[in-house]
Order: sequence, then C-alpha cells, then structure tokens
Amino acid sequence: MTKRSSGLFSGRTRHLARHHMPSKQGVRNVIKDFNVGDKVAIVPKGNFRDIPHPRYRGKVGRVIEKRGAAYVVELNVMDAKRQLVVAATHLEKA
Repeated sequence: MTKRSSGLFSGRTRHLARHHMPSKQGVRNVIKDFNVGDKVAIVPKGNFRDIPHPRYRGKVGRVIEKRGAAYVVELNVMDAKRQLVVAATHLEKA
C-alpha cells in the first residue's frame, strides 16, 4: 500500500477553491504598500509558490519591517509570537 502525501495542501483543496488564478490578479494587488505598525490580515491568494502556511490563513498581525518586496508580520499564536515573511499580495489591511 502506498503512503498518503503530507504536503502543504494535503486535504485543503476546499480552501483553495475560492482563490483567483495568478493571471487574473490586477496590478493593484501586486503593488500594495504597508507602513511599519499597520495591522494586516493574511489572506493567501494568487501564486501558491510563495504563500504562507495555510494554518496562518485569516490571522491578523502587525507589520514589523519591509524585507525586499515582502513584509515581516508578527502575530500571536496562542502564547507565542511568530514572525512571518509574507509577500504583499497575500496581505490585506485589517
């Protein structure tokens, strides 16, 4: 018997059904700009190669710094603080 895959999207196809294709995203979604201290929500969409882990979907955090074309977002998960590097296309103002 074969072993079931345990990849990033294993068992999560229902979460991907509502996302848009990368070619359908407008320029406005690509050139978003956030300031340090802004509250943002993590909403994975578009290109699935650079999305944050699905467990952080819908979480709200604070922008700590800009790193290249992405942003470092700090969020609380239970009692721990996590810092994620997220591309601007996957962030929305909260």
